[in-house]
Amino acid sequence: MKKPKWVIEKEQAKRAAGGDRVWLFGLHAVRDALANPDRQCHKLVVTKNAAARLEEAIATSGLVPEIADPRKFTAPLDPGSVHQGAAVEVSPLSWGDLNARCKPAPGENAIVVLLDRVTDPHNVGAILRSAEVFGARAVIAPVRHAAPETGALAKTASGALERQAYLRVRNLGDAMEQLKDMGYLMVGFDGDADAVIGPALKNVPPGPVGLVLGAEGPGLRDRTKDLCDVLVRIDPAGGFGSLNVSNAAAVGLYAVADALGR
Repeated sequence: MKKPKWVIEKEQAKRAAGGDRVWLFGLHAVRDALANPDRQCHKLVVTKNAAARLEEAIATSGLVPEIADPRKFTAPLDPGSVHQGAAVEVSPLSWGDLNARCKPAPGENAIVVLLDRVTDPHNVGAILRSAEVFGARAVIAPVRHAAPETGALAKTASGALERQAYLRVRNLGDAMEQLKDMGYLMVGFDGDADAVIGPALKNVPPGPVGLVLGAEGPGLRDRTKDLCDVLVRIDPAGGFGSLNVSNAAAVGLYAVADALGR
């Protein structure tokens, strides 16, 4: 039995995501990818309307776009992707190693975000946006059991993927130990923690801080939790309710930045 076209396209997209190229989509993600001198772009597919809206970025990119019929968009995206008439095939960005990206300068109150098994690309995209706003050095996640660089992640990040370092490491615990050796204090989010984030951060000394968040539900793994210097929770006003990991990251970044006087 012949596979439906959408199944074939989905398989193509997965193969592309698993190799050395990925498809980014959406006007913001495509515009910022085209404008990023560090991003290698290979193929651009746009509708006439999107081409007009991206005219300046296309002109400076050097790419000759493929003009697609909006009723039959030819880029190999998952069905239902809100591409806004624009998609670009790119090579993933290289952000360098952990030491080069995250080693703080003397006296610097640097911030990094570490994600333990956060696999939803929409959550990671939103976290990248918050990390950029608060000036984080990097968002760090393991190579396995984490959201890869995909079109969905880039669209949610709304351009932040081009500017905010997203480092993938072999082992998150080893990366935490390396950061601790650089002077980072590890602050982990744990719903069962005794300390509440606001009061707890008042006692955090000046210096670099790593904000550590786990997947919704399972939370932090045992080794990740053991490597944290401080465990904190967010208390809901009414005693009930919870935040998803991207919202918790935004709250944590604000609280850390405020505590460090940034």
